[in-house]
Amino acid sequence: MFFGLFKSRFHYYNNPLERPHKGLCLNGFPSECGIFSFVAGQLAFQEFLRSEYSEENILFWLACEDYKKIKNTSEMIITANRIYSEFVQVEAPRQINIDCGTRANITKNISEPNLNSFDTAQKLIFSLMARDCYPRFLKSEIYQSILRKVKSSTKA
Repeated sequence: MFFGLFKSRFHYYNNPLERPHKGLCLNGFPSECGIFSFVAGQLAFQEFLRSEYSEENILFWLACEDYKKIKNTSEMIITANRIYSEFVQVEAPRQINIDCGTRANITKNISEPNLNSFDTAQKLIFSLMARDCYPRFLKSEIYQSILRKVKSSTKA
């Protein structure tokens, strides 16, 4: 499955305070989201989303971030099709919740993808996470636990 491409990012960092995706905190999450600049924070949010059966949102967002870094055209085409089949197409294994117009536009253009092919969908999913999942996450025990760990490690 496509998730395997991202497994190393989430599960094999030696230092749980490494900084993988600084962009996760920009343009939408409240200022408290500094915790998401750390792998441990992203793992905690992913775990929370998994418990709410919406892990596909963060996986899609991260897949799009990685996709935008691709320089090789053939790799871009292969990766675009993987993202499409894993997250975008109707009945995809990890189908994201986007409007039919956005889905139709991606479907129409998937045969000739570019680095911006998923931008609209990525923004929609980011907005969904920021206004829906993130506020609940802040109240969760998962968040409180990771916050305690980060605070104690910065004191040491």
